[in-house]
Amino acid sequence: MFVQQVINGLTIGTTYAMVTIGFTMVYSILELANFAHSSFYMLGAYLSMTTLMSFGLSRSVFLLGLVVSVAVCGSLGAFMDRFTLRLIRNRADSDVTAMLCTVGVQTAIDNSILVIFGSETKPFPNVISNTKIAVGNAVISYTQIVILITAVILMVGLSFFIYRTKRGSAMRAVSQNLDAAKLMGINTGQVITLTFFIATGIAAISGTFVGSYYQANDIMMSASVGSKSFAAAVLGGMGSLPGAVLGGVIIGMAETMVAGYISSGFRDAVAFLILTVVLIVRPQGFFGQKQVIKV
Repeated sequence: MFVQQVINGLTIGTTYAMVTIGFTMVYSILELANFAHSSFYMLGAYLSMTTLMSFGLSRSVFLLGLVVSVAVCGSLGAFMDRFTLRLIRNRADSDVTAMLCTVGVQTAIDNSILVIFGSETKPFPNVISNTKIAVGNAVISYTQIVILITAVILMVGLSFFIYRTKRGSAMRAVSQNLDAAKLMGINTGQVITLTFFIATGIAAISGTFVGSYYQANDIMMSASVGSKSFAAAVLGGMGSLPGAVLGGVIIGMAETMVAGYISSGFRDAVAFLILTVVLIVRPQGFFGQKQVIKV
């Protein structure tokens, strides 16, 4: 029982980690809480489902749906930055205005999905495989294995991109000091737009795998993952990529254990309980830094 819960917790925790990574990337550069991020997660799931239902239930079509969801969500994320956030970035009240802008985009995406697909839960065909492997008294499905492997590849690849490439160095420079990065000749607008593309694309991948894992898409999946990814980001430390991974896995493991040993009715509440404790005990999170204000 315990091993099975650990496997399930790692699976869902890595999907939270992927969403939290994108959320953290945007925050680390702009110190902006992108409330629309979870909506791109849901949009990616619905786009992949639509592709499968339109072109046939096969693994190749699933991969096509994944590509479509990443391309569309990434482009919309970049579009949101280029034609809305960039226009208000230099205003005196840009922080509040930008945050409200993301809320507007979130509302637009959520309501568009509601109008097009309706409020009913939609079946998401699992075309990866229903085969399961016994691990002692527990079982792990091929779907879980694919999710875990994909998450690891994405995290390693993203770490390599950020810490070993020129574009990644530009992102880190912008996150440390936007004005100084401009003076060094970095096209900060382009870097920020690329960050939005990558962040929302990763969210779309996570949404697709969650839909396939649970074999269902629901209009409330955006609100659910939004609160948990925010809690995971705070837990790991706002702006920290390793913290985002750790926070997502901890939240996933915690809610799975609570659902398995206490009650499934409390699984969504555990993220807020952890968030409350962290804000009281260590508000900067595991990998965050205390803010020192000099006067």
